[in-house]
Amino acid sequence: MRFHVCTFRYQLWISNNMPLKATRRARVSYKRLCQSNYCSNYREVHSYITTGTLSETHFDAVKTNGTNKSIVFFNSQITKHGRNGDIRGAESVFFRMPNRNTISWTAMLTAYAENGDIGNARKMFDEMPERNTASYNAMITAYFRNKFMIDEAFELFSGMSERNAVSYAAMVTGFVQAGMFDKAEKLYFETPVELRDPVCSNALMSGYLKLGRLEEAFCIFDGMLVRDVVSWSSMVDGYCKVGRVDGARFLFDKMPDRNVVSWTTMIDGYIKDGNFEEGYKLFLKMRRDGVEVNPVTLTVMFEGCGSFSKHKEGIQIHGLVARMGLEFEVFLGNSIIIMYCRFGCINAATKMFRTMSKRDLVSWNSLISGYVQCAEMEAAFEVFDRMPQKDVVSWTTMISGFFSKGLTEKAVQLFGMMPQKDSVSWTAIISGFVNNEEYEEAFRWFTEMLGTAIRLNPITLSSMLSASAGLATLNQGLQIHALAIKMDMEFDLSIQNSLVSMYSKCGNLADAWQVFINIDSPNAVSFNSMITGFAQNGLAKESLSLFRKMQNEGCKPNQITFLGVLSACVHVGFVDEGWKYFKTMVSLYNIEAGPDHYACMVDLLGRAGLLDEAMELIQSMPFEPNPGVWGALLGASRTHLRLDLAELAAQQLIKLEPDNATPYVVLSNLRSVSGKKKDSDQLRMTKKLKGIKKSPGCSWIIVKDKVHLFLAGDQSHTEIKNIKVVLSMIMMDTRQTAL
Repeated sequence: MRFHVCTFRYQLWISNNMPLKATRRARVSYKRLCQSNYCSNYREVHSYITTGTLSETHFDAVKTNGTNKSIVFFNSQITKHGRNGDIRGAESVFFRMPNRNTISWTAMLTAYAENGDIGNARKMFDEMPERNTASYNAMITAYFRNKFMIDEAFELFSGMSERNAVSYAAMVTGFVQAGMFDKAEKLYFETPVELRDPVCSNALMSGYLKLGRLEEAFCIFDGMLVRDVVSWSSMVDGYCKVGRVDGARFLFDKMPDRNVVSWTTMIDGYIKDGNFEEGYKLFLKMRRDGVEVNPVTLTVMFEGCGSFSKHKEGIQIHGLVARMGLEFEVFLGNSIIIMYCRFGCINAATKMFRTMSKRDLVSWNSLISGYVQCAEMEAAFEVFDRMPQKDVVSWTTMISGFFSKGLTEKAVQLFGMMPQKDSVSWTAIISGFVNNEEYEEAFRWFTEMLGTAIRLNPITLSSMLSASAGLATLNQGLQIHALAIKMDMEFDLSIQNSLVSMYSKCGNLADAWQVFINIDSPNAVSFNSMITGFAQNGLAKESLSLFRKMQNEGCKPNQITFLGVLSACVHVGFVDEGWKYFKTMVSLYNIEAGPDHYACMVDLLGRAGLLDEAMELIQSMPFEPNPGVWGALLGASRTHLRLDLAELAAQQLIKLEPDNATPYVVLSNLRSVSGKKKDSDQLRMTKKLKGIKKSPGCSWIIVKDKVHLFLAGDQSHTEIKNIKVVLSMIMMDTRQTAL
């Protein structure tokens, strides 16, 4: 076959254009080549095939130019059809080949395997005139790819007379993907060192990293003779996932070569660690270095912008997506919708939704979720009603939305309309009642769920533990705990955290602490539950000690953590410590103080008699004080007889909560004590004229799994007469015992 330099140039041009997706230019070059008198080598044909751009016209041109006898060409055709899911096309090429080699048979075997036809793949393997190591490797991979046929793969591997690096890599990778890590580990260390290629080592590393065994993964990485970009990226990802972002960045900076996956992994690591600024800086550096971002990178950035309310950056990246022509990619469009919904920009989210030429369930559900977050339930229901098809997420989002607005009847009605209910939908309705503090209803629905065949999940049990905590019914909580043990969910982290909270709120700190110390890897929620539990039960020193332990263990505190810490300071009057933690929250952890943090500080200063300092703090707040802040000041003013500040706090509370009787009662009593009885009577008259009534006291008791609720002055209980008789007897016995 004559080979001309011009032919070589055309081949080089075609090959170089393929990765750039410039197939049109490549085709033009190929047509020119076919029109020439030079006989083309198969490589340019292969370039078309591997990109899936070779048509029947090109195929005819190949035959006309004398390349129809090239086995490589036919093998490439089989591979192309197999990858495109066209198994009939692959068969057509294979069975009309004038000559076949081992690669032809292996290509057909692989085509069957890639399309899930393991039976014909094995038949092809058995009928092969000759088998080589590559054939065995292909069949082993086929077994692992299809339903993890482990025994068959291992039997084939064991029968190989000669194995290469691919053989070991296929087996180790298969074992890891099948969840048989012990076997993967054993085989890896039995593999000759010279045959442990990056694919094999990367597979074992990924297994270690999935199990959280970072040190062992690093040992494999450190001992690798050759590392590829996947090796480095896997370790960077591993360090990020255990929160060791500095270690991840150290490895990232040492990488000899980086690709878009490496950059995206490191950016995602920063964002998931709560450091959006560093992630965004790296994103900008990535672009400056000429690395082309891909849709995954952009999705990570949209998620970060939405989570950290980075409105400006989000809009800029949206603009970049539009310029790149990627705006109409469905999953990118979904990410943009979710981001705008998190910003509270529901109009921008709706606009994005409407411009999408294609939408999937995620698109619809994301927009519904956005309307729910913005408390626009009518609009949410309108979108829900227009959905071409609904899934459990659609129904559950709407149910949760109605509960968030306190519309429990509508939520229950929608739940009843669901065509199919699963544990998620049942949990939504149970947790909805819990969040609305209708704990007895939550227990009723939970009992009903137990009567179905639907399996409980950890979130369901966590919700019921919250209901037990809300009712302060230790016995109910113990029963849920026993159920968690019975269902082998005792060591689920969400359940352990809920148990700590439940036992603490029921006053059983010993059991709360026992659960806490048995948590393998406590997270911020675990520490928060125990810190708050100590604080609520008056054990402030223990609460602050645990906070220091949390800091020492490298667990990052959040807003709820500092709320528990400040509450602890309030209980024991630690003014200086309270100020220190309040300032540390902002300066060291970059956590903005919210209304509840300010309310705690006002309460702390007020109890210490530092009411002027409390008032100064209120005046320095970057937002309008909420009822909690003014309520704390009012309580302190009553204690220290500061009528001037009580007047101010009460008036502000009346503006914010006109139906709340507390400011009227407190201010009236304080005026009376201060010798202003006339003003006190006038305030009581105002309260009476407005029809404002003080909320009656409430208590309850659970008898035989039924909640009996009692309000002050309430006589509606069916057994009220008998209850009063028993109470009178108890009171009489109590007095006699006291005497």
